[in-house]
Amino acid sequence: DGHLNNSLGSPVQADVYFPRLIVPFCGHIKGGMRPGKKILVMGIVDLNPESFGISLTCGESEDPPADVAIELKAVFTDRQFVRNSCVAGEWGEEQSSIPYFPFIPDQPFRVEILCEHPRFRIFVDGHQLFDFYHRIETLSAIDTIKINGDLQLTKLG
Repeated sequence: DGHLNNSLGSPVQADVYFPRLIVPFCGHIKGGMRPGKKILVMGIVDLNPESFGISLTCGESEDPPADVAIELKAVFTDRQFVRNSCVAGEWGEEQSSIPYFPFIPDQPFRVEILCEHPRFRIFVDGHQLFDFYHRIETLSAIDTIKINGDLQLTKLG
């Protein structure tokens, strides 16, 4: 299984951790999240995308479903980048306001999720797009990343 690694090593090193970045992807975040930790997701949007999602969850459990600390969903039909969380089986209030929609079909993208003490900061292609305040108190419990939808993954870090 793929382990997210803090060090940005050579591509050869990355291949050891990620033999195949297949979507849907599920990987382990070593040591969980903490303030100062950053997750990098690089990929290419499909030619005719409907949506794709990136979720940080507390484990991989499907039944009962694992808590979702943050779910980012890019919806191309209405050009939204929505985010939400699910705690104890209850989805919270969805947030969708963004200054612009950053994803373009058939184009590469870079999403960075920076964990800070009160919130996640989300950057796309180097520009801060929005903040999402933590709804899960225990950051270290956030130890899984799940990616699905209309994209190809090129790099995780």
